[in-house]
Amino acid sequence: MKPILCLPVALALAGCVTTPGAEGELPPLPEQVVAVAAPWQNLATARLLPEDNCYWYEHDGQVERTLLPLRTPEGRPICAAAEG
Repeated sequence: MKPILCLPVALALAGCVTTPGAEGELPPLPEQVVAVAAPWQNLATARLLPEDNCYWYEHDGQVERTLLPLRTPEGRPICAAAEG
């Protein structure tokens, strides 16, 4: 599945995402993810979505806040390795 095709599904499910820990608190990102992420993204809002096993972050646009895929400076999406 192409990453761009995941965007509508992830955006539709974004309101349903729950995270462990205190209310509204996201788990810390692995150091490897922080090391390869492009600097213009909001890492404080980044999270791993189980739907595609990739990291997404909240982007504050002019009108609304949306989830966007966390990417490397080269534009590649950052995903966790599949288990098994």
